[in-house]
Amino acid sequence: MMTMNVLDLDQLRTFVAIAEMGSFTAAADVVHKTQSAVSMQMRRLEERVGRPIFTRDGRQSRLTEDGRRLLEYARRMIRLNDETLAAFIDPGLAGTIRLGIPDDYADRLLPTVLAGFSRINPAIDIYVDCQRTFVIHEMIRNGELDLGIVSHGTVNGMASDVIRREQLYWVGARDHCAHELDPLPLALGPDDCCWRSEAVRALDRMGRRFRVTYTSSAALALSGAVLAGLAVSVLPESALRGNMRILGTREGFPELGYTEIGLIRAETAKHPIHEALANHITTSLGNLTVANSDPLSIAAE
Repeated sequence: MMTMNVLDLDQLRTFVAIAEMGSFTAAADVVHKTQSAVSMQMRRLEERVGRPIFTRDGRQSRLTEDGRRLLEYARRMIRLNDETLAAFIDPGLAGTIRLGIPDDYADRLLPTVLAGFSRINPAIDIYVDCQRTFVIHEMIRNGELDLGIVSHGTVNGMASDVIRREQLYWVGARDHCAHELDPLPLALGPDDCCWRSEAVRALDRMGRRFRVTYTSSAALALSGAVLAGLAVSVLPESALRGNMRILGTREGFPELGYTEIGLIRAETAKHPIHEALANHITTSLGNLTVANSDPLSIAAE
């Protein structure tokens, strides 16, 4: 009788966690294994598939073409397995969590948060509300949200716990030259935006003329002005989009500081489902690598 190879779902879960978290170390935390156990699982998975799924690229490991193909199948197999089990057993953690996040971060960070969490906790529904940091603080205080991912700081006496630190960049459109105009056209947030304050102070220090031609609290509107070649803006690395170019000292722009991303929680958010999501956010965002535009690049160990 012919012997068939059978893929190990536990190995596939670890493989998917590595691809989504961006590093073996971060994936080890998510799947509750040691880093050496994770590495051993991946060696055995490669042996089972019969093809290399990782290749070394400098200080990073990248998925091979076979690794990319396997990732698609692995996600489908895990989803079908979880759906099958969910149909026959009572869910462990179940309920709805209300999460607030500024749209500056939502485009890049939200998929990272939701994809892994929903796979591990299929019975937990997440309601997402994209608002400014100040509004999220108010909604948390009023009990309208359970958790909030915000720009770190203290708002009305409520401080956030820092979970990530990112470099701020001057950005323009890759195919336009708005950064060469005088005065420099800027697309920035409202007057109380800390990134706006950072940009204005930096330009004032170097004596460069500028005018704020576009103001909006919506990241999509600011990015649209930049990509249309109408203005230059300031964004953290997780908010960078395709066809944007980073403007540095070579283009005559001063170096900017850092921004910090924090997590806040309502006093009533004490259920195990809230704890589970808070821990997942802290782990996944704390280990996320976004500077490389390839989401399948795995951080070096």
